[in-house]
Amino acid sequence: MLKAPKSEYIKNINLAYPVMIGSLGQILVGVIDSLMVGQIGAIPLAAISFANSLLAIPLVFGIGVAYGLTPLVANADGAGNKKKSTRLFKNGLIINIIIGVWMVGTLMSVRNMMDAFGQDPEVVVNAIPYFTVVALSFFPLQIFFTYKQFTEGLSDTKAAMRLSLIANGVNVFLNWVFIFGNLGFEPMGMVGAGWATLYSRIFMTITMVLWVHGKQKYHEYMQYWRATKIKWTDMKEILRIGVPSGFQYIFEVGAFASASVIIGTISANDQAAHQIAISLASISYMAASGFGAAATVRVSNQLGKKDYPTLKIASTTIFEMTVIFMTVTGIIYLAGRNFFPAFFNDDINVTSVAAQLLIVATVFQISDGVQVTALGALRGLGDVKFPTWVTFISYWIIALPVGYLLGVVLEYGAIGVWIGLAIGLGVSGFTLWYRFNQKVKHLLSSL
Repeated sequence: MLKAPKSEYIKNINLAYPVMIGSLGQILVGVIDSLMVGQIGAIPLAAISFANSLLAIPLVFGIGVAYGLTPLVANADGAGNKKKSTRLFKNGLIINIIIGVWMVGTLMSVRNMMDAFGQDPEVVVNAIPYFTVVALSFFPLQIFFTYKQFTEGLSDTKAAMRLSLIANGVNVFLNWVFIFGNLGFEPMGMVGAGWATLYSRIFMTITMVLWVHGKQKYHEYMQYWRATKIKWTDMKEILRIGVPSGFQYIFEVGAFASASVIIGTISANDQAAHQIAISLASISYMAASGFGAAATVRVSNQLGKKDYPTLKIASTTIFEMTVIFMTVTGIIYLAGRNFFPAFFNDDINVTSVAAQLLIVATVFQISDGVQVTALGALRGLGDVKFPTWVTFISYWIIALPVGYLLGVVLEYGAIGVWIGLAIGLGVSGFTLWYRFNQKVKHLLSSL
C-alpha cells in the first residue's frame, strides 16, 4: 500500500485552493445577484432562478470545452514541451471564440421561447431583460476561461483566483449602483444585476489577457505565439476532451436547471426556495471543483512523466481531501438550514422550504464532491467518453424521472425533486470513483 507523504497534500492544496476560491468567485456572481435581487421580492427572485436555469446549460458546455485545454497543457508541461503548450493554447483560443459566438446566438434564440416553459407569466416577463444582458457576457467569459485553463495547465492557479475575486467585488459594487439606483443612477431592479455581471466579466477578461501576455513568467511561451499556426489536428485534440467534458457538465447542470423548471410548475415560492438552496449548494460544489482541477493537473503531469505510483498517491490524497471538505460543508448546511435562507428572502413560505432542501443537500455533499473530483481525475487520464455516459444515465435516466415522480406525481414538491437529484449524484459519484481506480490499477500493473 502506498503511503502519502505530507508534501503530496501540500501540492494538492496549493493547486486546489486558488481554483476553489476562483470558482467561488464565479458562482458568487450568481449568488450575490440572487441575494441582492431577493431584497426586492419573491417574483424577481423566482425570475432570476428561471433565467439562470436556462443560462446555465450553454455556459457549462462552454466551460467544459475550455477544460479540454488543461490536461493537454499539463501533459505537455510534464514532458517539458513549451512549444506544444503554446500551440494548444492558441488553437484553444480560436475554438473558444467560436464557442462564445455560438453561445450568445443560441441564447438570443432561447430568449424568444421563454414563455413556453410553463412558468408564471409575471416571472417570465421579469426574467427576459436580465437573461438578455447576462447572455452577452458569455463571449468575454469564454475567452477568460481559455486563458484560465492554460495557466492552470501550467500549475499556475492563482492568477485566475485573484482576478475572479476582484471582478466579484466589481460585480457587488455595480449591483449596488444599478439594482437600487445609487450614485445618481435610476433604480434598474433585477436587470441591473445583469448589467453588473456583463461589465464585471468584460473587466475580468481584458485584465486576464493583458496579464498573461505581459507577464515575464509566460514570456518563453509567448515567443512561440506568432509563429504558431492554427491547425485542425490541434483543435481536434482539444475537442476530443473538451466536447465530452462539456456534455458532462450539461448533463449534470442541465439536470439541476431542469429541476428548477419542474419546480417552477409547482409554485413560485418553491422555485424561489430552490434558487436559495441551489445557490448555497453551488458554493460547496464549485469549491470541490478545485479538487477536480487539481486532480486533472496532477494526474496529467504524472501521466506525462509516466510516474504512475506518484499518480496513485496524488489522486488518493485528493479524494481524501474532497471527502473531508464536503463532510464539513454538509454539517454547516445542516446546522444553518434555518439561518442561511433568511439572507435571501424574508418570506416564511420560501425560507421553510429552502431549509428542507438544505437537509437533502447535506446528504449529497460527499457524492457531489467525489463525482466532480473523479471527473477531473479521469479527464487527466484522457478518459472522457465513459464518464459522459455515466453522467447522462445518473441525471437524466435516474435523477430527473425519480425527482418528477416524487415531486410532481406524488406531490412531495421541491423536496421530492431534490431527493431524485441526490440519488443521481450518489450513482454518479460511486461509478466514476470506481472507474478511475480501475484505470489506475491497470497503469500500475503495466510497470
